[in-house]
Amino acid sequence: MKSLALTRREFLQSSAVAGTGVAFTQVAPRTLWGEAALAAGVETVPAWASKPMRWFQLTLVEDDPAHFDLAFWLDYFKRTRSDAVCLSGGGCVAYYPTEIPFHHRSKWLGDRDVLGELISGCRKMGMSVLVRTDPHATYDDLQAAHPDWIAVDAEDKPRRHWATPEMWVTCAWGPYNFEFMTAVHREIMTRYRPDGIFLNRWDGSGQCYCQHCAANFKAATGFDLPRGAGASGLGTDPVRRAYLTWSRERLVSLLDLWNSEIRKINPEAAMIPNNGSGALIPLDAVETSRRAPMLAADRQSRHGLAAPWLIGKTAKEFRATMGAKPVIGLFGVGLEEPYRWKDSVTSKAEIRIWVLDAVANGMRPWCSKFSATLHDERWLKGVEELYVWTEENQRYLTHEKPLARVGLVYSQQTAWYYGDQHVDARVENYALGWYQALIESRIPFEMVHDRLLDEDRLAGFKTLILPNIAALSDAQCEQIRSFVRSGGSVVATHETSLYDELGVRRKNFGLADIFGVDWTGKAEGPMQNSYIRLEHERLPGNALFAGLEDAPRIVNGVNRLEVTPRAAFAETPFTLIPSYPDLPMEKVYPRVASTDISCLYIHKPAGRVAYFPFDIDRTFWEVLSEDHLKMMRNALLWAHDEAPMVEVAGPGLVDVTAWRNPGSITIHLVNLTNPMAMKGPYRDFFPVGAQRIRLRLLGDIPAKEARLLVAGASVPVERSGLTLTLTVPSVLDHEVVAIEV
Repeated sequence: MKSLALTRREFLQSSAVAGTGVAFTQVAPRTLWGEAALAAGVETVPAWASKPMRWFQLTLVEDDPAHFDLAFWLDYFKRTRSDAVCLSGGGCVAYYPTEIPFHHRSKWLGDRDVLGELISGCRKMGMSVLVRTDPHATYDDLQAAHPDWIAVDAEDKPRRHWATPEMWVTCAWGPYNFEFMTAVHREIMTRYRPDGIFLNRWDGSGQCYCQHCAANFKAATGFDLPRGAGASGLGTDPVRRAYLTWSRERLVSLLDLWNSEIRKINPEAAMIPNNGSGALIPLDAVETSRRAPMLAADRQSRHGLAAPWLIGKTAKEFRATMGAKPVIGLFGVGLEEPYRWKDSVTSKAEIRIWVLDAVANGMRPWCSKFSATLHDERWLKGVEELYVWTEENQRYLTHEKPLARVGLVYSQQTAWYYGDQHVDARVENYALGWYQALIESRIPFEMVHDRLLDEDRLAGFKTLILPNIAALSDAQCEQIRSFVRSGGSVVATHETSLYDELGVRRKNFGLADIFGVDWTGKAEGPMQNSYIRLEHERLPGNALFAGLEDAPRIVNGVNRLEVTPRAAFAETPFTLIPSYPDLPMEKVYPRVASTDISCLYIHKPAGRVAYFPFDIDRTFWEVLSEDHLKMMRNALLWAHDEAPMVEVAGPGLVDVTAWRNPGSITIHLVNLTNPMAMKGPYRDFFPVGAQRIRLRLLGDIPAKEARLLVAGASVPVERSGLTLTLTVPSVLDHEVVAIEV
């Protein structure tokens, strides 16, 4: 049996892929920006990707060629001042006279070349152009000719499409993508020479059990494909771990093949894979980002119990792996709910708050419209207003560098390999708890990918938050250790570093020396009716009690590790009150009034370290207890121990972001205060009162006033040393403070 800890190099050196003619050793030639950047670490970006600030995607449906108004859409692109487009090309449906067998032309295409007409009109307006392909579904004729190109389910049956039963689901890892779609991409690039190809649903529709996947996985790992319960959960299943690694590497190989082929025709072209964000996505965000000059984050709107800052979180996650390369916020205009109302239109306020938070967090907007036939026109004016405003204020929205000194770490490998928790998203809930706490605390921050913890990436940060980053390699632990040795601070929770990078549990924390505690091997939870005692008598006036001065105790978390300190801690501000019965009511009284078991370990090995041995962040996200918020905020401020670069005081729930731009410092205030803040869509906006801003400068800036880009007014700036103070009178939905430098 082969080792499971296969490196990327070992996978790429695996045997040739059966039935495709493509070997894992085949990668794109190192030419121009793409592969040269991989080799040299230089993030140069072609002009077609770097310059556009407003994207528009027109996703055609099959009967659009018979109905859509070309002149209207070209005029709308002009009215919205869009400078780049993404246009439907092929794959599932071809909107041009393709010559590739089994490439299904629209039944309504006739003699037209709809794709060519759109590209020609957009090029005349100087727009960048991507062509969208979607390879995830096909038709009976191809299935009859190439049945091995169709995805197969766990019962070894070819898969019909779940929403359109007359179609078939294709296999993303086999010849359909590697051969057929390669030919489609070459044909599109040859005919129209677009700037790139935007890949929709290219990365599979669930695990495939076809003959190619079985043979290729066996050749690469020595295993048969995982089936049954092990196929949906991880735990310590070595076969499932191997499959996840293999499937990711296979898709990376596919990207490299497609990039190689299209660059033979247009050397500056690129494949732009459509993908999500955060810890839970199956694609490798680091490898995908290295191969793209820009990426569009497909989080079209919120749904269910989602906060309006979720698009800002997405922006930060993409920027964590993309660096300074453009990050695009792909938004829709409809309801994004499980019922798939694709032709719906949501409220103007909901679209607006989503786009404004994206822009505030460094995204360039990308409006995605399904169907060129307008069933409901209510969204048109709102999108036009947003786009025109961004164009008029573009010089202040070309965000260069965030003024954030706090980094919130997220971990794909923890989601992939840490038990079964990725299935129900509990891993993500630790980060969501911290995100909500940081927004409420108005602390500017960035996201950090746990595989990018090198000294250069962390150079701008004073403090890292590790929200149950359970799966960390020895090398990653050493990077965090080095960060603390050099004066950086860390706030960590629960099982951080208790597992290695493949989800194998260690005997002790990988960061035990940094936390100053050892794990006893015992854990408790879920805990019912447990509390945290605040040690006011022993530590009167401690800053960790800020806002909790009158609280003798607060609710505990739900899951806790038993740890022992390596040495006596100078401060133990919070101690455990163990669980006691919650029924019958006559038995609800504490059996133990107090203990010396700490719920927060703080010390100063070099930088400052605060470690919570329980899941305070996940519990906060679940119940949103104000006491947990204050406890988390106080621990972070103690660890950070640095005057903030930006402080904003005032009423309301406000997302604060601050940027150093060419010629200005720009501070965004996005007013999220709304009865629909945690369950959209917004109906209206509710203004908040005066917001007082203090900006700590790193150099002399002779600013006497600041511009308010939304209000269209100026406000005076008070100066004391290197601190600037100003007041924004009120904020309806969004205000941008621009200070010339």
